[in-house]
This record gives sequence, structure tokens and C-alpha cells, in this order.
Amino acid sequence: MNKIAIAIDGPAGAGKSTIAKEIANINNLLYIDTGAMYRAATLKLLNSNISFDDKEKIEKILKNTKIEFSNGNIILDDINVNEEIREPRINESVSKVAAMPFIREILVSLQRGIAKDNNVIMDGRDIGTRVLPDAKYKFFLTASIEERAERRYKELIEKGYQCSYEETVDEIAHRDKLDSERTVDPLRKAEDAIIIDTTGKSINEVIDIILNIIRN
Repeated sequence: MNKIAIAIDGPAGAGKSTIAKEIANINNLLYIDTGAMYRAATLKLLNSNISFDDKEKIEKILKNTKIEFSNGNIILDDINVNEEIREPRINESVSKVAAMPFIREILVSLQRGIAKDNNVIMDGRDIGTRVLPDAKYKFFLTASIEERAERRYKELIEKGYQCSYEETVDEIAHRDKLDSERTVDPLRKAEDAIIIDTTGKSINEVIDIILNIIRN
């Protein structure tokens, strides 16, 4: 039987993860946060204290790294790293890691394998265009950079990190540039994806829009 696949793409802070997670709960789907997978890979490399220019060592490390999902948690080498992957140091480096072609090959292969065996909702930057190009349902979430930065700023403050709103705007803008301009699998909307601007909308409003489209 063909498995259900829902692809949700969009820039940082558009609400992808929160919305995809809720839809997964409502529809009994496996939620795959591909951004968390790249963050986990980034955490592993930062903790290994190796240069991002050392392709040979990076490839060796990641091929011996286990990244899994369990009950909505991201598990790196059998350790729950939900909190660690959201640290500012990960925000600063994850786009660099995600731009490396050989890292993308490793993780895209893993993501496709998960989707092959499960009914999934998957979010990221290249799900509809690269990871699951044949997904029946594709959505591209966006929002103004100011709103996206406000969401990320509040999240960081609530977790006790010291930062300013202005710094967060700059970080979001920088990530947008890196994600959309990278050579391999850049952030872009799939031709058959439905755009949803989440600016000024609540989480529940966006969820209702997506569910109505799927059910109809």
C-alpha cells in the first residue's frame, strides 16, 4: 500500500515544526523534523571539535552516528537532545552543515527510508522538492521576517538565553540567505505546493487550513 506523505517546507520561524507536530498527533502520523536531524548532526560535529572543512573526518563521524525519532523526541546516539539542538551555537552553524552535499546525501537517504515504511508528515527546507517530490500533499509556510524573529526571540528568552530582538532578526535574515542561496537543495517552494502565509495567524488557524485542504 502507498504510504501517506505530507511535506511542509518553509524558512526558519514560519511555524513548520509546531504545526506539523500537531497535525501528526491529530492524524496519527509519524512526525519527522528534518531540521532537527541537521541540528543533531551539527551538535555531534561541534562536540567532536573538528573543522567544518575536514570532509573526511566529518563523513567518518556521521556514518557512525545514529539519529532517530522516538515519541516526538530527537535521539542522537541513544541520547535525547531536544534541548541541546536549540542552543544558539547550533543556530549559528546548522546552515553551514546543511549546505554540505555529502551530509545531505546521508540524511536525505535516511529520511526517505523512514517515509517508505511509515505514514509521515515531514518538515524542512527541501521536502517537497528533494526528499519527497512525489508526496501527495505539499505545503510551503512563510511569514514576515519580523514575525518569525519575534517567535524565535520569545522562544530563546523563555529558555533562558541572552539575546536581543535585533540580533534575532539578523540571525533569521542570515539563515534565509544561506538556505536559499546554497548550491545543493536550496530552500524553495515546490511547483505543486500550496503557500500559506502564517503572519498574524494562530497555530490552530493554520492547522485548520491544512486539514481542510487534505480532507477536501
